[in-house]
Amino acid sequence: MSVKSWAAGTQCVAKGDHRKPKSGELAFRKGDILTILDADMGKGYYKARHNVTGEEGLITSTSVREREAIRIDPSLSLMPWFHGKISGPEAVCKLRPVEDGLFLVRESIRHPGDYVLCVSVSGEVIHYRVMYRDNKLTIDNMQYFYNLIDMIEFYSKNKGSIATTLLKPKEKEGAKSAELELSKTGWLLDIRRLTLGETIGEGEFGAVYEGEYMGQKVAVKNIKCDVTAQAFLQETTVMTKLQHKNLVRLLGVILHNGLHIVTELMVKGNLVNFLRTRGRSVINSVQLLRFALDVCEGMEYLESKRFVHRDLAARNVLVSDDSVAKVSDFGLTKVDSKASDHAKLPVKWTAPEALKKEFSTKSDVWSYGVLLWEIFSYGRQPYPKMSLKEVKEKVEEGYRMEAPEDCPPGVYSLMKSCWEKEPRRRPSFHKLREKLDRELGKHSPSPGATGIQHPLFLPD
Repeated sequence: MSVKSWAAGTQCVAKGDHRKPKSGELAFRKGDILTILDADMGKGYYKARHNVTGEEGLITSTSVREREAIRIDPSLSLMPWFHGKISGPEAVCKLRPVEDGLFLVRESIRHPGDYVLCVSVSGEVIHYRVMYRDNKLTIDNMQYFYNLIDMIEFYSKNKGSIATTLLKPKEKEGAKSAELELSKTGWLLDIRRLTLGETIGEGEFGAVYEGEYMGQKVAVKNIKCDVTAQAFLQETTVMTKLQHKNLVRLLGVILHNGLHIVTELMVKGNLVNFLRTRGRSVINSVQLLRFALDVCEGMEYLESKRFVHRDLAARNVLVSDDSVAKVSDFGLTKVDSKASDHAKLPVKWTAPEALKKEFSTKSDVWSYGVLLWEIFSYGRQPYPKMSLKEVKEKVEEGYRMEAPEDCPPGVYSLMKSCWEKEPRRRPSFHKLREKLDRELGKHSPSPGATGIQHPLFLPD
C-alpha cells in the first residue's frame, strides 16, 4: 500500500484514538482535527498540530485521513426527510415497504401553515399534526420546538407521546443528508464538547455566542429557523474550502437546536467598531496599512480560488486577539458567477455593475476601495450624509469620495483605481497587495521593515 503524502497545512481527521503516545508523538482521539506542519519525515511520519489543544508532535499517515471540503451541492439538506406539500395517501405510498420507525414530514394540505409527521409502526402509517403555537411547534401541547430539525432530533431519541421513536428518515427524492455528509468529511462537531458563554452579537438570523470547544475559545453562530439554517449551510460549505491566515477559520458545525456554526473567536470584534472606538490618537497609519494589507491578502487568496465575496466591508472584517484582520461572513460568497439572486445588496459598498447583478472579483475590488476609505477614515460611514438613492445616481454619474483626512496620497490613488467605472481597468488583489507592500515600506519606521509585526500593544 502506498503511503499517503500530504503538504504542510493539510487538515486531517483522526481515524481512531491515540491516547498513550510515545515520546515526541501527538495524543489525539477519534474525530479530532490535526494540521500537518511538516511534509513526510520518513517512515510515514508527519509533524502535526492538534487544532484544539495546539499541541505538536508526530503522527503516522495511516492514523488519519484528509479532511475534505464539502462539495457545494444544492441537494444537501438539513431536512432530507421533509417532502413539502404532499397528501396523506402519497405519504403512505412513500413509507412502503412498511418498517417500524420509518418517517417523513410533510406540509399539511388541510391546515395550511401546519405540518404532519407521518410514522410507520406495526404495519400502518400514523399521521401526527404538528401545530404552530406562539411561534413554536408542538404535536401534543406539552413538548415545544423552535423548528422541525429540533422536533425530529427529540423524537429520534425519545418516544414522547408518539407511537414509536423515529428510527429511519424516508429521504425526499434527490435530497442528501447534510448531517451524513458533514460527519463523513469531518466537519460535524460534538455538542457535548461545546460550552456556550455569553452572547456577543445578535443578527436577524439568530445569536452569536462566545464559547469553548475542547479548550479552544470559539464564536458560535446559532441559526434556529429551518429555512435560514438551510441557507447558512451553503455558507458553511463555502468555508470548508477556504483556509488562509486572513480568513476567519471554520472549526465545524453542530446540528442541535437548529444549526451551530463554530469558528475561531475574534476577540476584538469587527474592524469598523475597532477603529471607531480607538481613533487616530491610538492607531497610526502604519497600523491602518497593516489592516488594509491583511484584508487584501485574504481577498487575494479568494481571488486565486475564484470565489467572489460580494459583501466586503469593514463590518465583515474581524480583528483577532493579536490584532490581525480577517475577512468573515461568507453568506453571499459564490464561485465566480453571474448567477443572480435576491440577496439585499449593501449599496454603498457595491460596484455599479454588481447592483445589476454582475458580480466578479472586480466588483469585490470596488468594495475593497470603499473598505480602504473606511479604514483610513477610522470607521466613518462611507458617502457621509448621502441617501442610498443619491449614492446610486451620483456614482453612476462619475462621483467618487474625497480622500479621508490625513490619508496617504498613495493609498487614495489605490482607492480611486478600485473605483474605475470599467471593471477590467480595476487592479487585481494581487496587484493591490504589491502596491500596499510598497506603501507600507514607505511608512515603516525603519528600512526593510515591511514585515512589521502587528501592533500587539493596542489597548483593548
